[in-house]
Amino acid sequence: MFEIRRAQPHDAQTAFDIRLQAIRHQCIGAYTAEQMLAWTAGAANDGYSDLMEKHFYLGCIQGEPVATGMLDLNNSEIGAIFVLPGFMGEGIGLKMLDHLECLARELGVKEVNLDATLNAADFYRRCGFVGDEPAIYHSPSGLQLACVPMAKRL
Repeated sequence: MFEIRRAQPHDAQTAFDIRLQAIRHQCIGAYTAEQMLAWTAGAANDGYSDLMEKHFYLGCIQGEPVATGMLDLNNSEIGAIFVLPGFMGEGIGLKMLDHLECLARELGVKEVNLDATLNAADFYRRCGFVGDEPAIYHSPSGLQLACVPMAKRL
């Protein structure tokens, strides 16, 4: 059974590991190996753990985390949707996205935005997001990655 629960501070390393595995599996070809290694370098306590204070969620199967997702209310932004490679293609990312959109609606957000990775832009378009113009995402660590800014009215 799939359930979504709010992440706790002690979940930071688990969430970081899901992110790392998803990026290294799913982003091959969309980004260089060097970019992916830089993107996944470091550890949860290098700042990723701070995200657990936001509306950060874990998608779990039989209690075991297999996916992450976050709603940043300050920026009306959805992010950090990552699924472990062994669970990709099962609709888990869509369930997490639906959960975050419902939460945003409940909290009065009228439109959400995100920076789609190059490999995920088509997924978000199928989910009703609009955006085609490539841009550069500037991470807090200084990494720059190509992305596609997208938005969706709720």
